[in-house]
Amino acid sequence: GIFVMIAGVIGLILSLAGLVGIIVAKPVLNTSINSTIDTLVSSVDTSQKTLDITYDALGATVNSVDALADMLDSTASTVEDTQPVIEKVNTMMAEQLPQTVETATDSLVAAESAAESLESAIKSFEVLQAILGSTPFLSAVIPPAAEPYNPEKSLAESLSDLSASIEDMPETFIDMSVDLEKADDNLDLVKDSMSLMSENVTLISDSLSQYQEMISQSKTSTDNLSSMLTNFKNNIGNILNITSIVLILFFLWLLATQVVIFSQGYELFHGTASGGTPGPPCGLHGGEPGQHDRWIDCRSHAHHRGAALP
Repeated sequence: GIFVMIAGVIGLILSLAGLVGIIVAKPVLNTSINSTIDTLVSSVDTSQKTLDITYDALGATVNSVDALADMLDSTASTVEDTQPVIEKVNTMMAEQLPQTVETATDSLVAAESAAESLESAIKSFEVLQAILGSTPFLSAVIPPAAEPYNPEKSLAESLSDLSASIEDMPETFIDMSVDLEKADDNLDLVKDSMSLMSENVTLISDSLSQYQEMISQSKTSTDNLSSMLTNFKNNIGNILNITSIVLILFFLWLLATQVVIFSQGYELFHGTASGGTPGPPCGLHGGEPGQHDRWIDCRSHAHHRGAALP
């Protein structure tokens, strides 16, 4: 009986401690959970803002990279379109212009000889005119002599200087043609380099677009998480109330069972302490030989024994 009473007392203490713990811990738990949820919601909101900024920055970067790729493609196309022009200019500088200058030089040499002959004829005409003008009969027919032809630099000398000045032009044009040919080769390298850069920039743009899509998915996930946390915060009061009611009912039931156990232990303890001797078990018993069976009342039997049934 003593052990049953001790077990009942322990059960009562535990039940009461559970009830008190629920009443005391519920406000603290509610405050702690709400504070934790608020911290999580704040962190999720900060993450959402960071993702928004990153998403916008990536969008602007992708647009800039795409524009750079388009510019590189356009430049490569322009360089490719410019190469035929450079090749034509190169051909002109290497072949046509030198030939034209050489022809012009030969023409100037011939013109120089003709100018010398012309100037010689002009001077001879002036002498003839002067002689004829001094003749008495012919002076009336021959017009008076004009200012004599005597330029500071004769036409032949001028043509000779011009011929000498353009004599070296064909070599100059040929040297320029060599430089243009080098430029044409360099343009090939520039065009190939720009095409390669355009391809690499396009790959970077694709990667950034994929990363932007991942950030968009992360934004969706954080939005869902924020909604879940908000709903949980709104329902945490009902959840704690329902949990508290269930636990309180459980501990009340446990308290009632412990009261029963304690009362049984108390009755057993008093029954043992009164020194009663155990009698025959309750129920239907057979009598002595030759006697009828008889029924023993458990309560009256226990009263005479001074002990209570468990």
